[in-house]
Amino acid sequence: MKILLANPETSRSKYDFAGIIDDEPYDLECLMAYLKIKGYEVRLWDGQIDKDFARTVKLFEPDFVYFCGRTRQENFIKEYCAYCKDYSENKGSGLLKNLLSNSPSLKSRLFSGNKKPITTIVGGIHASLNPERFFEDDVDYVVTTYDPSVVAAIIEGKNPENLKGICYRADISDNSDPDKNDDIDLKSKNWKKNPPAPFDIRKMPWADRSNFYENREKYCYLELRPCAIIRTAYCCPYSCAFCYRNRLNCGKYVSRDIVDVVDEIESIECENIYIIDDDFLVGTQRLHKFVELIKERNIKKNFVAFGRADFIVKHPEVIKELSEIGFYYILTGLEYIENKRLSDTNKRSGVNTNGNAIRILHENGIHMMAMFITDLDFKKKDFKNLYRWIKHFKLKHVAVSIYTPEMCLENFSEYKDRLVTEDPADWDYLHVVAQPTNISVKKYYYYYHILLIKLFLRAKRQGIYDFMDYKMFIKSFIKNLFKFGG
Repeated sequence: MKILLANPETSRSKYDFAGIIDDEPYDLECLMAYLKIKGYEVRLWDGQIDKDFARTVKLFEPDFVYFCGRTRQENFIKEYCAYCKDYSENKGSGLLKNLLSNSPSLKSRLFSGNKKPITTIVGGIHASLNPERFFEDDVDYVVTTYDPSVVAAIIEGKNPENLKGICYRADISDNSDPDKNDDIDLKSKNWKKNPPAPFDIRKMPWADRSNFYENREKYCYLELRPCAIIRTAYCCPYSCAFCYRNRLNCGKYVSRDIVDVVDEIESIECENIYIIDDDFLVGTQRLHKFVELIKERNIKKNFVAFGRADFIVKHPEVIKELSEIGFYYILTGLEYIENKRLSDTNKRSGVNTNGNAIRILHENGIHMMAMFITDLDFKKKDFKNLYRWIKHFKLKHVAVSIYTPEMCLENFSEYKDRLVTEDPADWDYLHVVAQPTNISVKKYYYYYHILLIKLFLRAKRQGIYDFMDYKMFIKSFIKNLFKFGG
């Protein structure tokens, strides 16, 4: 059996962060390690660095292709699933097909033993939370769990009825018992949904980093180049109203043994490590142990991780320890500059807390990557006030997202009648997907891009992003500033 693990590109335009933040396809590398242990021939294709998916399929001739991606990659995943099916059915297309049509025996000899269609499997964050979006003819299975043994079971041909955490196509007669499948839409499409199941991350093998080492210069986090990725926990223990992260892994937070984490970090041949937990700053004892082991083993690396402002303020001693072992960036969701907005989104933090978190990180020499949201009720003054706030607190590294209602959350229904696009590619937090409350879509984009340009020019004056092509990004922002639809 040959299995191709595919990570589609995130965009086909210049309006993205290609070359600025390019993540190693860590989840696929973990699955790759598991499948190799099971004895399968596995190859990984990363659309960030190789744009020719078709060529990879033709050269590798996979039996199964597993896709992993986020909302903005949905279209590409469906496109590639369709290609896999088309390729399976038309291997002798074009001139070769015409030649072989007159010689069945030759065609049989050339293609015998490899006539089975490619089986397509879709997994990853987006599919696990919105599996129905992949109930398509070109998709065979949708995986809604992190458990790699489920993918292996599909490959082994086990009865899908017995596999938790998958959706699959099955024959459902029109007169079947409606209580067994009460979703009429699923019934019409002959799809069944098995209940998902949480996975214990401690059972996941270390990532197979052969792809990373072959392409290490392609993976980066801003100026940290190359940058490897590691995960130490699944899910998020908090429940911010705008975020789906606490829904992952069936809402069950599970973490790895910290000794195992440090063992893997020590083994990675890269001086920059991006910890992609939804929140790494969880549990003071665990973090103290992490610091102790890093110091004990004299590991010299730069670290990037997510961490909440309230934790930073409550535990400045932990932040001091993290700074001593090489924490370079802490990515912090400050979100808003008004207490009411923070309260309404169940952020469990306040503006004063955010300001103090900035101060504590600055005092300890750690860069805060401050992440903000521009709400759909923003007016011109709100964009201006956000810039003034950022400038007042001397924030250097800033990311500003447009509020995007998540498809898997209950409040998405509140925005359905206001959607200005249904293209999943627009769910990249850089596009307006629902009608703003107080201004037009065009004006919203205008003020948003003005804010981005001001932040980029401010960053340029400080020289913090000298590694990147400022001109390309400024041109992109100016172009989109006047373009209706972003």
